[in-house]
Amino acid sequence: MLTFETINELTLKVTCTGSDVLITKAGAFIAGESSGGKNYKFEKLLLGPQNNFAQAALGSLIRRATGENLPLMKVTMSGDSVTYYANYGQHVVIYKLDRGEIVSVESENILAFTQDCDYSVRFIGAGVMSQKGLATTTLTGNGQNAYVAILSDGNPIVLSNTANHNTLSADPDAVICWMSRQGHGDPQIKTDLSWKNLIGQHSGESYAFEWSGNQPVTVLIQPSERGGGIRVGID
Repeated sequence: MLTFETINELTLKVTCTGSDVLITKAGAFIAGESSGGKNYKFEKLLLGPQNNFAQAALGSLIRRATGENLPLMKVTMSGDSVTYYANYGQHVVIYKLDRGEIVSVESENILAFTQDCDYSVRFIGAGVMSQKGLATTTLTGNGQNAYVAILSDGNPIVLSNTANHNTLSADPDAVICWMSRQGHGDPQIKTDLSWKNLIGQHSGESYAFEWSGNQPVTVLIQPSERGGGIRVGID
């Protein structure tokens, strides 16, 4: 059994009791300890974390085609151990998914997850307005121990309308992930384009992800924006 916790906000600590398997971003391991000798090993996943070869191969093809490809490695643990993972000093956020709960996340923001998370890539049809394209990575809770560790450039903020049913809006290039129980909770794209965009007088906030009040969702947002997106102007 695996448990996740953060150390100094920047490191993921994974405690293994007995034997288990962890999936992480390739190269994220930074340290570990175990009694009686090292009892964990690393293996790069050439296709994906799915146990079925055909599903893993198809998933790998989809990830490469959509730009959501993430180099993953499998950590096989054969005894009690504590291991640590990080990625260039980014902040680490831990979330435990309930059974059937879904987190839609940018592939670059995934640090690690347990085997109780079903991993896949799907098209959302709205990503043309953002940096990352038409697809998103999804992790679905499928057990009692569905942990996910997510990376953020700085301490993120959390917006949720599950209690107040407010409309949520966010810059797509700052959104890390969103969690939903009803379907995938995909956002709508709202644009604010006018003639000013054509002469370079745009505000820099011409498009946004928006979730309506009748769409229960929790959104994680980092205090920085990815480069890219749509840039329209005339010199």
